[in-house]
Amino acid sequence: MEFDKSRNFDSEAEIFKVLGHPIRLKIIAGLCAKECNVKHIWECLGLPQATVSQHLALMKNKGIIEGKRDGVEVHYTVVHPLAKKLIEILG
Repeated sequence: MEFDKSRNFDSEAEIFKVLGHPIRLKIIAGLCAKECNVKHIWECLGLPQATVSQHLALMKNKGIIEGKRDGVEVHYTVVHPLAKKLIEILG
């Protein structure tokens, strides 16, 4: 393999940077298994709702997850293929 200095990995590096936090990795792993709302996530992880919401907002802003409104609830799912692949690799 040769090095390709013209290849740009900026977007991939940004995704890895965002996912480089243990709580966000736990959230992504859970969302890869099942779409769910913020209440379910914070109850499963035993974290404050505000903490989970901040992590979800960051990942949503970076295009890693998306939320679908269902009445008063928002159900989150992973939409970025690199995030899905990373969780698959981590097992």
